[in-house]
Amino acid sequence: MLDQRLLRDDPELITSQLGRRGLTLDLAPLQALAIQERDLESQRSALQAEGNRIGKQVGQLIKGGASPGGPEVQALRDQGNAIKHQVAALEEQEKALETQLREQLQSLPNLPAAEAPDGRDERENVEVKRWGEPRQASAGESLEEHWQIGERLSLWDSERSVRIAQSRFITLQGQGARLERALISFMLDLHTAKGYREVMPPILVNSASLTGSGQLPKFAEESFRCADDDLWLTPTAEVPVTSLHRDEVIPAEQLPLRYVAYTPCFRREAGSYGRDTRGLIRLHQFNKVELYWFCHPEHSAEAHEQITSDAEAVLEALELPYRRIELCTGDLGFSAARTYDLEVWLAGAGTYREISSCSVCGDFQARRSAIRCKDGKTTQLLHTLNGSGLAVGRTMAALLENGQQPDGSVRLPAALVPYVGTDRISGD
Repeated sequence: MLDQRLLRDDPELITSQLGRRGLTLDLAPLQALAIQERDLESQRSALQAEGNRIGKQVGQLIKGGASPGGPEVQALRDQGNAIKHQVAALEEQEKALETQLREQLQSLPNLPAAEAPDGRDERENVEVKRWGEPRQASAGESLEEHWQIGERLSLWDSERSVRIAQSRFITLQGQGARLERALISFMLDLHTAKGYREVMPPILVNSASLTGSGQLPKFAEESFRCADDDLWLTPTAEVPVTSLHRDEVIPAEQLPLRYVAYTPCFRREAGSYGRDTRGLIRLHQFNKVELYWFCHPEHSAEAHEQITSDAEAVLEALELPYRRIELCTGDLGFSAARTYDLEVWLAGAGTYREISSCSVCGDFQARRSAIRCKDGKTTQLLHTLNGSGLAVGRTMAALLENGQQPDGSVRLPAALVPYVGTDRISGD
């Protein structure tokens, strides 16, 4: 959430920065609300100070011998009671304005970082680096896409999953289920060996958690909600992990806090109908290993590079060619100030596809979730970062396409063999 002080004092900065995202806004009405709310707070504080002064004056009179029921004391008490009523009325007005202001601010995305490249959409994203040699079909060779390999080797069942749930759900089976489980364990082991603290949070989250991470109110239609409770299926582990420290003050010497979490994730994928209807790319339910940092504001830029490198380490260990893309301002996610996307090479499809987004959110989520750090006598909002480390289904898709062999089997990278128990996937 954006800073109310910035809205009051420099709305032109917000307007210009959100303009880099392609948004055209008139912030004058919102600024007026923020100024009115501050003025009410000032009036209330002044009245409370006057009430406290009168209370002390009553005490001094009684201590000096005045009768508690005498006219002078009673007059002061009447004055104090009148002030209490005024304060209560101002508190109600202030609370209503604060709620209105917060609701409107929650609909505004984060300001892009100065370093984020300007651009209108994904066509203006910037390629930063490439790693590995993308596999190409040799003469006379025909490479399959992952969904063709998966169906041929019976790694999953889509048709029966529709009977169980609906379209875009999948049932992994046999070596497919084993490979998914192996990938999750491999990723968790790789990240915990680097010092990440593993957590396994609830996958049902409340509205406050979704709001704190920036999912609500913007993305309500993308999420699955339980009918009779204030609970939602989490769209990403970023949501519950953000709320691990909601309403907390963390000593600066404990930072950074680095977490890795595996969760199933659930998304409606609204607006994506007709795209990626086969295989593992765009499902309503999928598994993901998430990296998350709480860090001091002074170190968030270097933390962004590190969390991205940690996600890249998974791809490199699995021998999967990839490229790092920096998103332009028009393609940034709602909560992100700056983002690197990692795109893995899919040999059968002959293209790169996103497998991880690594974002620094600045104090945007921390303000929404009231997460601060204390450095000496100074208390300030900390910074949060998140990145997929990795999306498991898309990793499997890349392994199948890049590891396919002439005999129809799939060769697995050496790093994964101890987790799967074999160097080949050949179907059951």
